[in-house]
Amino acid sequence: MIYFDNAATTFPKPRVVNLAVQKAINEYGGNPGRAGHKLAMNTAEAVFIAREKCADFFGATVENTIFTLNCTHALNTAIKGIGEKFSHYVISDVEHNAVSRPVHAMTKMRNGKCTYSIAKTYDDYLLTLASFEKLITSQTTAVVCTAASNVTGKVLPYREIAKLCQKRGVCFILDAAQGGGLLSIKIGDGINFICCSGHKGLYGIMGSGILVSDGNYRLNPLMEGGTGGSSYGLEQPDNCPDKFESGTGNTAGSIALGAGIDFLNQIGTKRIYEHERELCQLFMKEISYTEKIKLYFKPNEFGEYENPNRTPIVPFNIDGMNSNEVTEKLSKAGFALRGGLHCAYLTHKKLNTLETGIVRFAPSAFNNRKEVLALVRFLRTFIN
Repeated sequence: MIYFDNAATTFPKPRVVNLAVQKAINEYGGNPGRAGHKLAMNTAEAVFIAREKCADFFGATVENTIFTLNCTHALNTAIKGIGEKFSHYVISDVEHNAVSRPVHAMTKMRNGKCTYSIAKTYDDYLLTLASFEKLITSQTTAVVCTAASNVTGKVLPYREIAKLCQKRGVCFILDAAQGGGLLSIKIGDGINFICCSGHKGLYGIMGSGILVSDGNYRLNPLMEGGTGGSSYGLEQPDNCPDKFESGTGNTAGSIALGAGIDFLNQIGTKRIYEHERELCQLFMKEISYTEKIKLYFKPNEFGEYENPNRTPIVPFNIDGMNSNEVTEKLSKAGFALRGGLHCAYLTHKKLNTLETGIVRFAPSAFNNRKEVLALVRFLRTFIN
């Protein structure tokens, strides 16, 4: 099967990641921080090295780099951890459910009343920025937004939003699930928290994620329990990362994430972005011959790596067909693409595609022109 569903999870994984997982299972069998024997200590050291790589990649300190189960786990930790009984959040109208649902859930808290506002996004980033600015009030606890839409690839002006939040004294939480590994994202300059999946643009394995902090805001942990580092007493330890890593973690996932960072550093995020952009532009060019295929933006809208307008994905639909019908046909022919609503209710509501969904073409560093042209040839057979 030719795989173009990399916005859901990248596949295949780099060889260095595969080898790291094998080594983690075969050699790092001890429970890190849970014993003083050599096997546990060697495992703890391997996890620490992976944490150092992730911290360096996002410009953070090691102690403020927390391993999570996925980006959703990281976002819930940040959103709910920063919240109080009477919090106000600002989110965008293209958020993934991993942002919109926990924010919405905060409005149903007992003994409190949280609220949220939804900022409209536009093609003009100045209008988007103004939309956020007018919704921030003296009661706003945090602004939470995605770096790039997982449906359309649209890049939000997250750096400018971060500086706005810094100026207004508001916490800014960035969902980097679709931007991490493709866009230049670093902690600081108003970005207080970065939440990222480990298995997408960072090329790690599923079941891994990361929460990076600048250390300026205190979070309450999402859960409490054994941390290995401190077992005396009933109070959850207050030091990071132990405070947020209760229970046995995904050792293989953490080590693989470090190997994914090695892959990115070797190849370069700019090179990957440009490669994927070229494949998207080729795909759009080859299918634009027919009006039966609806594209949701133009090939020249991607922009350059230093100033991107979109991440390299292509959302499209075929007239008269539900997106899931299209992806079912493609799957039978040996092509993996995603249809449906992509866990992004707000985005599809904005695009008026809640009934049909959207087909998403999402290449990775491992796809090539030959595979793209094979997909185009098949699309032509059942469109014409």
